[in-house]
Amino acid sequence: MESMGETVTILAIESSCDETAAAVVKNGREVLSNVISSQIDLHALYGGVVPEIASRKHIEKINQVMEEALRSADRKLADLDAIAVTYGPGLVGPLLVGVSAAKAVSFASGIPLIGVHHIEGHISANYIENRELEPPFVCLVVSGGHSHLVVVKDYGEYEILGRTRDDAAGEAFDKVARAIGLGYPGGPKIDKVSREGNPEAVFFPRAKVGDSDYDFSFSGLKSAVLNYLNSCEMKGIAVNQADVAASFQKAVVDVLVEHSMHALSVCGMKKFAIAGGVASNTALRQALESACGEREIAFYHPSPILCTDNAAMIGAAAYYEYKKGVRHGYDLNAVPNLKLGQDMKSC
Repeated sequence: MESMGETVTILAIESSCDETAAAVVKNGREVLSNVISSQIDLHALYGGVVPEIASRKHIEKINQVMEEALRSADRKLADLDAIAVTYGPGLVGPLLVGVSAAKAVSFASGIPLIGVHHIEGHISANYIENRELEPPFVCLVVSGGHSHLVVVKDYGEYEILGRTRDDAAGEAFDKVARAIGLGYPGGPKIDKVSREGNPEAVFFPRAKVGDSDYDFSFSGLKSAVLNYLNSCEMKGIAVNQADVAASFQKAVVDVLVEHSMHALSVCGMKKFAIAGGVASNTALRQALESACGEREIAFYHPSPILCTDNAAMIGAAAYYEYKKGVRHGYDLNAVPNLKLGQDMKSC
C-alpha cells in the first residue's frame, strides 16, 4: 500500500524496445507524469522493430521525454529521490540508451540510481490502478517478447511457474498478422478484426508441453496457421481473414486461460493479475474475467496504456526496490537476457 511516512518521488526511464518513455511516480502508485514517444509508425514500414533504427530514435528522444516528464509533473531534479531505469531484458542498443541517460543524470545530480527488471515493471503496473493490490498473487505476463506465469511472493520476489518454450504470445500475434495481411503491430490489429470473425471457424491446435503444466509453446500454432493459409492457396479456397484471426486468437486465449486457472488452483491463491502488451487484448481480458468470476478469484489488470511499454510501471517497481535499500553503481550495464526470479515446478 502507499507509504504513510516519507514521500518518495522517482524519475523512471524505459527504452527496452521501441518506446522512449519517462515518468515521475510518487510512492510507487501515484503517477505524476507518464510520457511515451512511440516508434510504431517507423517500424511498421519494416514489419517489425529494427534494433539499430530504434536505438537511434531513442538517442534523439530520450532527453526530450525526460524533460517533458519533469515539466508535466511540475518537478525539478532536486525534488527527486531516485532515478530508475530498465536495464533488461530487451534489445541491447535501446537498453543502453536508457541506462546511459539514467547514469548521466544520476552522476550529474548525485541522485541515487536504481536498475529495474522490465518484466517486474509490467507486473508492477497493476499497483498503479489497483492500489489495494498487494502480494502474494499469480500474474500472467504476456507481451511481444515474454510469456511468463509468475507467482509474486512479495514485492521484488518472484518465482516462475511457466514460460514460453519458443515464440512469445505477442510474437505469434505479429507473425500471424503479417501472414494474413494485417501488418504490424499484429496484436491490436488481430484483436480488432477478430470481432468480425467466427472463433470456431477453423480449429487450430492448443499446444501442450509434455514435461510442464505451465509452460507455453506458440510456434506450432503459428505454423498451423501458415499451413492452413498455404493449403487454401493451393486448393484455390478463399481465406476469410476475420475468421482466421478470430480462430487463432481463441487458440492463444484458451491456452493462456487454462494454464492460469490451473496455476491458481494448485497454488490456492485468490488473486490474479495480467500484465504486458497482450494483456490489453479484449478477448483475453473477457475470458480471464469470466474464468476468475466463476472461481471467485479477484482479477486485476492495468489499463491499455499501462500494458504497453511505459516508464510509470518502472517507477512503480523502483519504489519497492528503493524501500529495500537497493542502489546501483555507475557500472550498471544493459543485460538483454536478464532473468526474473527463480523457476519453480509447483506451488
